Amino acid sequence: MCFKNLPIEFDEQGKPFLRTGVANPYGPAAAIPRGAPAQLTAERIEELLKRNGYIKDLNFDPVTRVAGALAFHTVADFQGRKVLEARSMATLFRGYEVIMIGRDPRDAIFITSRACGVCGGVHSTTSAMAIEMAIGCVPPPLGVLIRNIALALEFLYDHPLHLHLLAGPDYSSAMVGPTNPSVLERARRSEAPHAEIHGFRTMGELMDDLNPLSGKLYLEALHMTRVAREAYVLICGKYPHPQTIVPGGMSSTISLTVMNEMFTRLAQFFDYSKKLAAIWDDLTEFFYEANPAYKQVGARRANLIDSGIFDHHEAYDATYAGAAAWGEKRWATPGVVMDGQLVTTDLHALNIGVEEFVEHSYYEEWTGDGQRQHFPTDPVGNPLSPYHPWNKVTKPRPQGQSWKEKYTWDTAPRWDRQAMEAGAYARLWNTAVARKLPANPFIESTGTSLKLRLPQGALPELELEWKVPSVWNAFERNRARAYCTGFTTLVALNNWLAAMDRLKQGDTKTSTPFEIPKRGEQRGVGFWGAGRGYLTHHLTLDR
Repeated sequence: MCFKNLPIEFDEQGKPFLRTGVANPYGPAAAIPRGAPAQLTAERIEELLKRNGYIKDLNFDPVTRVAGALAFHTVADFQGRKVLEARSMATLFRGYEVIMIGRDPRDAIFITSRACGVCGGVHSTTSAMAIEMAIGCVPPPLGVLIRNIALALEFLYDHPLHLHLLAGPDYSSAMVGPTNPSVLERARRSEAPHAEIHGFRTMGELMDDLNPLSGKLYLEALHMTRVAREAYVLICGKYPHPQTIVPGGMSSTISLTVMNEMFTRLAQFFDYSKKLAAIWDDLTEFFYEANPAYKQVGARRANLIDSGIFDHHEAYDATYAGAAAWGEKRWATPGVVMDGQLVTTDLHALNIGVEEFVEHSYYEEWTGDGQRQHFPTDPVGNPLSPYHPWNKVTKPRPQGQSWKEKYTWDTAPRWDRQAMEAGAYARLWNTAVARKLPANPFIESTGTSLKLRLPQGALPELELEWKVPSVWNAFERNRARAYCTGFTTLVALNNWLAAMDRLKQGDTKTSTPFEIPKRGEQRGVGFWGAGRGYLTHHLTLDR
């Protein structure tokens, strides 16, 4: 059974149902996860702030690496060197859910792409998939393959950007030198274990080239993001607002010439993926050896979620009823990891376990006494919470900031009432453990690892192996993201080869015609993902 907090059980056929005898199954009594650590109350925090001069508010606002719309509020004990309370704030009302009410559903493809300059394409595709499900439109195989390649190319922009433009400078000599001079001195004396792959003789040389704006790795990452974008626009027209993503596939015209132009750019990631994995292996192990306490930086329980991505072109049928089956045939397996253990790979279970809460957000509650729950079940009869996204009504209510009450424009999504992590690493973990990968010559899931066979480029062919880590922390998140670059490259290569086979057989169809229903009510959900992880769009058509 995958649920511990929600009162959902499964019968002998695996069908979920609400446990009997629970008066209010989705009420506040189920809101506190079992085993959650005790937290200080707001009143106790306020009392400590007044009584102790060494306990102070510490705010980080804005956090500029995410465009400045994020802030953190903390209460820190400077004597005990502990954080007593921490809250994150989204400081900007974006309003996409409000903007789309009453519009033609096809508008969502273009409106949602404005949500992010790094991951706009994934929002467009997720909206298109939600519409496909709602109207019953199945893309042709080539359309699925091209959609997968487009997603991979988007990630091949995103991962280098994160690793060497956003996160990388934290590990550079420019940052480590002033803050941990002894670590940098050690780095200058330490040989880099994978010098034959990435070309840096010592760890100090490697850290020098992570320096922002001037370091070779920083500048190389800028170049590789351009390479990925050049390949992406060949099939999607432009970025960050792609023009060829439609319900039922892609409106691109695909030819052997386009595919070959794309391959010349994709092939550049064969060697780059090898370098990224080697660099982040060396960085991670160096910092662990320099001070084992680094293993505790960002350490937490491995509670991970991912809806899976990269549909198999012969399995995807765009139906909710079939989602459990076609989801498990994806190149990246959907799944939930709780305390390091994979508990489900079923997209239906993922979906019914999701809830959104606005207790501390600048929105009105949409549930309450006298209000009818719109959808008590999903389209196949599985129970849904009143707080499920299909039941959500977005009601903005701006007001003054209060740490006890409301302080953010974000909502609080939960799965089984647990806070979950989403990221590239979640899809690696699920795929490695589930062992449900389609048969292919490049990627193997072993149950504890993923083996990645990267073809020869300027560097010789190389097999990488990402292993499920024994500790879960900031370093392992970045290491996994580096390996995910190789994983993504090989998924793209597999789909490119399959697309070439179809083109050589004369199959050039990339989309299926469709009509938007004029009456009735339909539901759809797009299960997809960004470079940064889990992404779903829930859609209701009412006329």
